This record gives sequence, structure tokens and C-alpha cells, in this order.
Amino acid sequence: MAEEKYKIVVFGAFGAGKSTFIQTLDPQAKHIEAECTGGSTTIALDYGRVQIGEKRVYLYGTPGQERFEFAREIIGKGMDGAILLVDVTSPVDDFVDHLFTSISTAHIPSVIFLNKCDAIGAQPDMVKSHFSGAETMIVSAKNRREARDALECFIGTLRSHSRQEK
Repeated sequence: MAEEKYKIVVFGAFGAGKSTFIQTLDPQAKHIEAECTGGSTTIALDYGRVQIGEKRVYLYGTPGQERFEFAREIIGKGMDGAILLVDVTSPVDDFVDHLFTSISTAHIPSVIFLNKCDAIGAQPDMVKSHFSGAETMIVSAKNRREARDALECFIGTLRSHSRQEK
């Protein structure tokens, strides 16, 4: 029996925790970043792999700035599922709404992971209500167990399939 493989793309705004989420799941993850005001930011993508039972999950993190729309489109080609990682310490802005709408209108199986729920000023209920009707889960991008459990739950909702190695 062929191993099941999934391409999961992680979307979110600058600072939402996409790189942290992927690096928490795969400490050997690849990350291309640049220094900017407030720290560093992903300028190309993050890439990690996780084995969940018989399922191989390839994780791709996208840049969180509006100007990298072209990169998100390239990275998103052929994805099996999308995770929208949202920082619940900030109000949902137009950019995050745009990401959500883009994923929804493309009919990509998706989930919203609510991150930083334990931080000061966190408002997970308000963010969850903003996306009423969408599947949401509370996740800490820094907690390996929580991140893995949430990813495993999401992968379990996707249609089972197999892919040949390229």
C-alpha cells in the first residue's frame, strides 16, 4: 500500500506564528527569512515534514505580507488543505479576511488555528465569532503536542489518497 501524502499550506499575517508552528512540528524545517522592524520575517517560505501514522504531511508556510501574493499563489498550487493561523491578540484585519476569502472561494479544505490564546490581550472568542461557521481550533504554535494534535485532527478530515514520489 502506498504511503498517503498531503501538501498543507499555512497562511497567516506577519507575526501570526506560521514559522514557529512549522518549526515546532519539524525542528529540521527549512526557513528563509530577513531581518525587519520588529524582528525577522519569512520572505520566501517555510518547509517542514511530519509523519502522522501512515500519512506523510508536507507543510509549507507562506509569507505574511500583502506584497507576496504571487508567492502564496505559487506555494498554494496543488495543496490538499489550508491552515489559516490567526494571532488572537490582534483584531482580524483586511489582510486576514482576504486570506480567509481566498481559501474559501477556492473550495480548499481548511481550518483556522487560533494562536496565542494564552497571551495578554487574547480574544479567541471574538476572533472565532468573526469567522462564524468556519472550523476553528485553539492551538499554541509553540506547543508541539497541541500543534501535532491539531494537525492530525485536520488531516483526518481530508480525503484519503496516495501520491507517487516525483
